Amino acid sequence: MGIVKTEILPLKTFLRNKALCIPPFQRPYKWSTKNVIQLLEDIQRFTGSTPYRIGTIVVYKEKDTYNIVDGQQRTITFLLMLNAIMANKYRDLQNQELKDQLTDLKANTFSPKFKNDISKRNIQINYREIERRIAGMGEDSIDFFLNKCEITHFVIDDITEAFQFFDSQNARGRDLEPHDLLKAFHLRELASAGQGICEKEVARLVDTWEAMDSYDLSKLFADFLYKVRGWAKGNSSRYFTKKDTYLFKGININNGKSYPYSQIYRMIDGYIQEKAGQSKKLTFPFQLDQPVINGQYFFEMVTHYKVEYDRIRSNFNELTPIAKEIIALIDNYEGRSRTGDRFVRSLFDCALLYYVDKFGLDGLSKAIEKIFIWAYSPRLTYQTLQLASVDNYVVQELNFFIKIREAVNKEDVQMIELPLIEEDFESGKTKAIKEQFQKMRYYAN
Repeated sequence: MGIVKTEILPLKTFLRNKALCIPPFQRPYKWSTKNVIQLLEDIQRFTGSTPYRIGTIVVYKEKDTYNIVDGQQRTITFLLMLNAIMANKYRDLQNQELKDQLTDLKANTFSPKFKNDISKRNIQINYREIERRIAGMGEDSIDFFLNKCEITHFVIDDITEAFQFFDSQNARGRDLEPHDLLKAFHLRELASAGQGICEKEVARLVDTWEAMDSYDLSKLFADFLYKVRGWAKGNSSRYFTKKDTYLFKGININNGKSYPYSQIYRMIDGYIQEKAGQSKKLTFPFQLDQPVINGQYFFEMVTHYKVEYDRIRSNFNELTPIAKEIIALIDNYEGRSRTGDRFVRSLFDCALLYYVDKFGLDGLSKAIEKIFIWAYSPRLTYQTLQLASVDNYVVQELNFFIKIREAVNKEDVQMIELPLIEEDFESGKTKAIKEQFQKMRYYAN
């Protein structure tokens, strides 16, 4: 089936559709006043006889409902503008035809309901800004907004193809982060694979995702999930971009295919669902290097590792004196804020979290000692330390991630042999690091 209809519509025609719907999996309304002001200024600037193409709207037609897959931020803003015009400009309009159009539109537009507090707050803020801006808007601009501002309207009757279209449209743009594209992909997988998840649960997954700061999500993927998964396989892992999103697209345990390696994940899922039926809440036992499970478990995985990433240091109270000393050192030494030092600290954090992901807190203090020596050796031996040199150190010299991946128990990690430092580049800002290496007897002289 696929695309049912593609057409260019003036806004009055697009909005005049009570069957439009914002599905529960959509993110909250997050347009800022800056976005709104830009839209209003564009309308004012381009007001004239020539139509102004204002964007693309993609909808998924399900029976008699048109679910907005892409373009909901603009659509909500259009509705806010229409409501502000009706409340503040309608009575003073001289053009009767324009008044009739507005009256008809008001009676035939859809009225979305918003439960998310982020959406409610932004709607209130933006509506007030729109009211201020339209105070000086003339009838010609209102007519232009309704009749000359146009959208490219795609109607698709297959939810999978709707999200694929969303992916392809936005993968070429600059506005979406890789994790935004992954969200769209896994929502598609969730919707198309018959995972038996209700709309309320979908909304909960999306709300949890959206509650995480976009910058924090970006760092979680780029600085942790992407690097650990890549380095654990021996691959170079420098910059996480849109072309790397395939690394977080895995298996769908509900799509009917049953490869032998996926059976264990199906069994775990079945056990979790069985316990859920007995009102016992179990969480999936995620591992950083396991295949990604598409749909619901992807969202739960990201939430799980966001929590782990944030709280790992809360367990530092139960360490041995030397492990506590190491943590205090890397938190406070003079050169810790330099670019190269931040790279090795990230290396330390990634390896430590990978260890905890596999062995928990068992042997954590000894693991900290080993990981510190391994991660900070480049800081003492490389005169210039860039991301490329740290990446090369992991992949080409000593890959601690592969050692952890292959370890059967914590003792395997504790017995990893690390080379002594034989020659270093003197730096006053790493003096404390060097002294700690000497204290731990990792200097040859």
